Amino acid sequence: MKRYGRITGWGKSVPQRILTNHDLEQMVDTTDEWIVTRTGIRERRIAGAGETTSSMAVESCRQAMERAGVGPEEIDLIIVATSSPDYFCPPVSSMVEDQLGTIKAGAFTLVAGCTGFVYALVTASQFIETGLYDKVLVVGVEKLSPAVDWTDRNTCVLFGDGGAAVLMEASDQPTGLLSCELGSNGRDWDALIAPGYGTAKPFSEEVLRNRDHFLRMDGRRVFKFATRKMTDSVINVVQASGLSWDDIDLVIPHQANARIIELAVRRLGIEEDKVMVNVDRYGNTSAASIPLALCDALEQGRLQSGSHVVLVGFGAGLTWAAAVLHWQPERGIEGPILVENWPLLSNLFQPVTRVRNAVWSTQVNARARLQDLAMAAMTPINQWQRRTRDQ
Repeated sequence: MKRYGRITGWGKSVPQRILTNHDLEQMVDTTDEWIVTRTGIRERRIAGAGETTSSMAVESCRQAMERAGVGPEEIDLIIVATSSPDYFCPPVSSMVEDQLGTIKAGAFTLVAGCTGFVYALVTASQFIETGLYDKVLVVGVEKLSPAVDWTDRNTCVLFGDGGAAVLMEASDQPTGLLSCELGSNGRDWDALIAPGYGTAKPFSEEVLRNRDHFLRMDGRRVFKFATRKMTDSVINVVQASGLSWDDIDLVIPHQANARIIELAVRRLGIEEDKVMVNVDRYGNTSAASIPLALCDALEQGRLQSGSHVVLVGFGAGLTWAAAVLHWQPERGIEGPILVENWPLLSNLFQPVTRVRNAVWSTQVNARARLQDLAMAAMTPINQWQRRTRDQ
């Protein structure tokens, strides 16, 4: 009998402290208008004393388990997606497991940058579908503020702290992950980097003097990569899911920059009410970004049982990930299904769906080419304007 992974619980945890753009005006040479125009961010959460990656993960997991009505003794596995663990060693996932009291659970940490949560969600689904585990906690959590150079206005305005988690359970009823795509473009590994961590450049006085322990980002490379991969991967997973674009109820992108999201929205031809955006309130929380947006979308009633949602992200590596989910958190009557292919009658409608998706894909690619040409034409003008202002 085929098994499926259904999300039955979710929860989030964000620090109490809110750092607004007006606060940043007092710290670096920037303005609220400059930040909002270029990023869409108005405020972000910054962890204080006692607020750690593990504590945010634990609180998120407890909410998810409570919502699903599942006790800690029932959890089989914990996957924590993060690039900012409490310690280099031990893995933060083991700390989370201990604090939750999940006595039989395995636990590991997954590092894939901002795409980590989708990578972890796909991994959890595979564990369930193979029959190895029945209940898996998937966490996306980051405490990025210690890695931010608060004297660099180009990066310090972007990042925030937070965490969110979902509980995925085994089900005999068709639901959950319909399709996915995981990718990596390692040629641009240094486009987003904290050079002073790890074994290649261990922490030292020189690292401290050169401020290499802080995050650095090549914004142009990341922007170009993100806008291309977001549109391509959304097309790929929708087509692979057997659904048409009209069947998608909500798109939840990685909340890195409102300009990136807006450009992807125009290329895909999405109605604004079909896209979840909360970057204005949290900034870029890396692996926590998509699950935080998922929790907020649920709080706002933007997902109902039976909805189809696309999750899509990009991040350090450079990596990308996308997935299509059938959303059905409530438990149905478990038992054998009468058809092997799902959704019902999908074989009859697949030829029509493929044609519709082919037309949609062609339209998206045409819009993308036009936008790329427009941006290329504007680049010399923007450079001239910047030189003029600097003079």
